[in-house]
Amino acid sequence: MLVDGKIFLGTSRNPDESLNKGEYLDLKYANRHGIVTGATGTGKTVTLQGLAESFSNAGVPVFCADIKGDLSGIAAMGEPKDWITARAQQIGLTEWQPQEFPVIFWDLFGEKGHRVRTTIAEMGPLLLARLMDASEAQEGVLNIAFKIADQGGLALLDLKDLQALLNYMAEHASELSGQFGLISKASVGSLQRGLLVLEQQGAEQFFGEPALSITDIMRTTPDGRGAVSVLAADKLMMNPRLYATFLLWLLSELFEELPEVGDPDKPKLVFFFDEAHLLFNDAPKVLIERVEQVVRLIRSKGVGVYFVTQNPLDVPETILAQLGNRVQHALRAYTPREQKAVRTAADTFRPNPAFDCATAITTLGIGEALVSTLESKGVPSMVERTLIRPPAGRVGPITDAERQSVMNVSPVAGLYDKDVDRESAFEILTQRAQKAVEAEAAKRAAEEKASNDDSAAGRWTLPGFGNDEEPSQPSSKTSTRRSYQRETVVEAAMKSAARSVANSLGRAIVRGILGSLRR
Repeated sequence: MLVDGKIFLGTSRNPDESLNKGEYLDLKYANRHGIVTGATGTGKTVTLQGLAESFSNAGVPVFCADIKGDLSGIAAMGEPKDWITARAQQIGLTEWQPQEFPVIFWDLFGEKGHRVRTTIAEMGPLLLARLMDASEAQEGVLNIAFKIADQGGLALLDLKDLQALLNYMAEHASELSGQFGLISKASVGSLQRGLLVLEQQGAEQFFGEPALSITDIMRTTPDGRGAVSVLAADKLMMNPRLYATFLLWLLSELFEELPEVGDPDKPKLVFFFDEAHLLFNDAPKVLIERVEQVVRLIRSKGVGVYFVTQNPLDVPETILAQLGNRVQHALRAYTPREQKAVRTAADTFRPNPAFDCATAITTLGIGEALVSTLESKGVPSMVERTLIRPPAGRVGPITDAERQSVMNVSPVAGLYDKDVDRESAFEILTQRAQKAVEAEAAKRAAEEKASNDDSAAGRWTLPGFGNDEEPSQPSSKTSTRRSYQRETVVEAAMKSAARSVANSLGRAIVRGILGSLRR
């Protein structure tokens, strides 16, 4: 299945149905990204599994999402079912053998895999605004919140940290607006409601520590195979925006953390983005532009990104142009949009004079696809009608007991299972508020005591005996109290500035293209 640094995809055939030649994906160009498209039931998931298996055998780690649970079978030994053996014989794959692959299961909810977490700070304001469906004004306030946290040394780890910071901003909106720009209490309130919605949708389980280390999805086994990280996404798909935002965050983390490697002989990681249309649905222009930038630049870091979706129109043209390796399963052309999708898909291939590409797309069988990959010097190969090879692992889901057995021997077992709640913005702001309340109470008590003492002394004085100005004292006390309140705000601002300077010495908060922290 791996010949001279190439992955076997299947065998193409001529218009007369006779076999033509083997179709391969050159590992040297696998980081030039790709796309797998096709209507429901045409074999996209099986193709994805076959690609993941081949990359793993080639020593390339893989990350992919398991939308329906079917992809979990890659962790179990394959079964020589009739259709599998028939396809293997049909395409001349005489060495097909059942196999199981090194799999690490992940789950944001910790139910069907190891917990996956990140912090609010690492998510960044842009992706968080996307997750909360924030307006432009609300996104601006969110950016200010991150700026205040960065300058003030306030660690934003989970939802309660951001909630505490927003409460602080609402209470000091007028003072902070003079330094950072208008902070509308209405926008702050909307963001707070958005956080409540996220919490009810289960997002609070995603934010916290220990945060996922990128190295744990880039593991290889002692025998040289790449680990296949499978994200359980069946429950996650109940919140499509969280699913898309998580995968985009992971992609941005890879971009920010990995060093430049140029054009390696094989990728350092292959990232499959299933249901890719969820990433771009209703996405603001700025987000699409930054995704395009990440996709274009992450190639030089040895990461190949493969979008899996039903319709090629789901991916913006600017990003579609970056995808050099293409596998197109059958499309239906009943509606005008579907007909446009067929023409679009046909036009993206290098034409083959042996058949009409647009016609072939609508007549492909299950497990059959149009394939074009990058060949020598990065030139796209001529499109071929190809019978896709069968997977070597199990096709279909594994049982809960089998999944648990895989998790028990996982190399990351025990690393992410327990929550860690260290001191962060919530605790710091709570302590400051408590100290301010205690200081105010002590001040008021002292003023009341002084007032009572003055009143008692005043009962024994007479006009004209050096106390003529005594009636003016209450107004002076009122003025003093008001002055104290103003001084409290100024003092708080000065202390905040001092902390900002102190905390910024020797370190700098640097955020990348998508607003996540660069560590």
